[in-house]
Amino acid sequence: MGAALGSRGICNSVVLGLAALVIAGPVRAQTPLGTNIQDFFLRGTQPNSLTNNIVTHNMCSNCHAGTTNITQHWQGNIMAQAARDPLFYACLDIAEHVTPGSGDLCIRCHAPKAWLEGRSTPTNGSALLAGDRDGITCNFCHRLVDPLNPPGEPAGDTAIINALIDGAPLSHGDGSYVVDPTDKRRGPFSDVQCGTYHAFDVSPFFQKAAICGTCHDVSNPAFERQIDGTYALGPLQQRHSTADKRDMRPVERTYSEWLNSAYAAPPGVPNVGDRFGKPGQPYIGICQDCHMPDTSSVGCTQAGPVRPDMPQHMLHGAANWVLDAILAKYGLPPGSNELTTGQRQAILDAKVRNVDMLQRAATLSAIMEPNNSQLRVRVTNETGHKLPSGYPEGRRIWINVKFRDCNNAVIAEHGAYDGLTATLTTTDTKVYEIESGVDSAVASATGLPVGHSFFFTLNNVILKDNRIPPRGFTNAAFAAAQAAPVDYSYADGQYWDETLFTIPAYAVYAEVELLYQTSSREYIEFLRDQNPNAPPNRGTELYDLWVAAGKGAPIAMASTGAVNVALFGDLDGNRGLNTDDAAIMANVLLGLDNDPDHVCMANMNGTGGVDGADLQLFIDALIGP
Repeated sequence: MGAALGSRGICNSVVLGLAALVIAGPVRAQTPLGTNIQDFFLRGTQPNSLTNNIVTHNMCSNCHAGTTNITQHWQGNIMAQAARDPLFYACLDIAEHVTPGSGDLCIRCHAPKAWLEGRSTPTNGSALLAGDRDGITCNFCHRLVDPLNPPGEPAGDTAIINALIDGAPLSHGDGSYVVDPTDKRRGPFSDVQCGTYHAFDVSPFFQKAAICGTCHDVSNPAFERQIDGTYALGPLQQRHSTADKRDMRPVERTYSEWLNSAYAAPPGVPNVGDRFGKPGQPYIGICQDCHMPDTSSVGCTQAGPVRPDMPQHMLHGAANWVLDAILAKYGLPPGSNELTTGQRQAILDAKVRNVDMLQRAATLSAIMEPNNSQLRVRVTNETGHKLPSGYPEGRRIWINVKFRDCNNAVIAEHGAYDGLTATLTTTDTKVYEIESGVDSAVASATGLPVGHSFFFTLNNVILKDNRIPPRGFTNAAFAAAQAAPVDYSYADGQYWDETLFTIPAYAVYAEVELLYQTSSREYIEFLRDQNPNAPPNRGTELYDLWVAAGKGAPIAMASTGAVNVALFGDLDGNRGLNTDDAAIMANVLLGLDNDPDHVCMANMNGTGGVDGADLQLFIDALIGP
C-alpha cells in the first residue's frame, strides 16, 4: 500500500500545477480544482442498481405510528430532515464550486433516496425531488446490509455483496452503504409478525454501532494519505487508489472515536445515575443506547408483541437552531408549508430532547486552588466519542466564567458571548473544537491563503483538535484512527480537561457554564459570503434563517452555580492576607475607609457591619493555625 501512496505523492505537484492557476485577490476568488464525480467515488451499492426504489416514510407510518411512536419520533430529528437542512445546501453550493463533483459525496448521505435513484447528478442537487427530502428515511435504513457480512446476517447478503461492482467495502463508514436491492426490510428481532405486510429478514446489524458508522465516519476520497501521514490531492478525475477510508483525508471520525473507547468493549461503561439509556439499564455501550434508548412498546400497530427492548427512534442529537430554520423554510408561512402539523410538532419535540441530550453529555466542576488565586475548572466527557464530535466546521464548546463581587456585580468574565452580534471572546477561555485548513500545495492550486479554512472539501490539514476524548482513550489508538489530538495533549485514559482561571481582586464567587454552539457566526458568514451564485442564493437564505432563529444562540450544557472564591480579610486585593491588609482593616473599623470592596472584605463573618468580631476573625486568619 505504501508504494501506491508514494507514487501518487510523486505526481502530486504536477497535478496541482495543472489543476488551476495561482491567483491573487480576495479569498472568494479561489480557483476551483479540476475535480469531477470520479474523485469522490465510494464503494457500496451504486446509483440505479436497486430492483425496488426506496419508498417514503408515509408508506411506513400506517403501521409504525400511533402507539409505537416510531414515526413521530423519527420525523422530528435531524436525520429525517437531513435533505431539508439549509446548512447542508449552503455547504453544497460552495463545495461544488471549489471541488466540482463533491456534491455526490454529500448527497449520498443527506438524501440517499435521491442518490440511489440517480439524482445526485448534477452533483449540485438540482435534480432532487420533493420526495427526496424525506432524508434518511425508514425504508433506506431498514434495507441496509452489513458490508462485512459477518456470521448471522441474512443468507442472501453474500450474493448482494458479491454483486457490487468494486467488491465489498473495507470498513464501515464514508456512506459506502450496501442496500438490499429488493424491498426486503430488516430489523433486529426474530419474533416480529410483519411478514404479512412486507418481506422481512432478521439482521443483527441493527443492534451494532457499525450501522451508525455507515455515515458517521466521513472521509474525503479526493485526498490520499502520504507515507509521512500528510494528505495530498490525488490524480484528478480518478477514483481513490485504495478506496480505504484510512487512506483518505479524515473529515469526521465519530464512529472510530467510539470504536476506540471503553464503550466499545462489552459490556460497556456503567450507567451511573441513569445518565443515558433506558432507566435501570446497567451499562451503556453502543450508539443506540444513547441515541435510540429502549422502551416498552410494540413495533407495529398491526401485529407483534409488546417488547421491553423496543428502540425509540428519537435519534437524539445536538441540532437546535437548524431545526428552527427547517421549520421556517418548510413548515410555516411564508415558507412552503411542506411539513404536516405532526411533523412540525415532532421537530419542536426533538429540539427539547436535543437540549436534554446536550445537558447529559458533560459534567462540570470548579474549585479554588490552595493558592487562593486560581479557579480550576474541569470538564468531563460523558459521551462515547469526542466532546464535541460530528461535523467540524463552526461547531464548538467553551467555558464561560463570571466572577462577581459582594454586590453581585460581574467584575471579570472569560468566554463572554455577545448575543446581539453572535461574537464569542475566545482569547481568555478554553474553546473545544477542531480547526482545519489548507497547506501550501492546496493554497497554490486555489489561491487561498495557507492556514485555517472553512472550505471543508479543500482542507487537507488539521491545525487544532483539543476536543475531549471519551473514556478508554489512548493516543496510539486514536492516532491510528486518524483522530489524534492536534496542538493539544491528553494522557492515555484521560476523558476530562482542566483549565485554570485567575481570580480577580475582591471576587466573592464565580459562576461557570459550559456552552455549546452548532454554528459560529464566522462560519455562517462564510457560507453567505462565499456562495458562488449571485444573491439571493442559498448562502444568503441560510444567513437570514440563522438571524431569524436567534443567530444560533449557544445552549448551556452544564453549570456550577455559585462557587465560593471569597478571601475575606484580603483588603488590598492581592489574593493573600498580610500586614498590608491590617492597615486597611484598621481604617475600615475607624470609619476612615468606605471603599465598598474594602468594607466587603473586612466583614469577615458576613453579618452586620464591620466590628470587633470581624477584627478578631481577621487576626486569627492573619496569624493562621
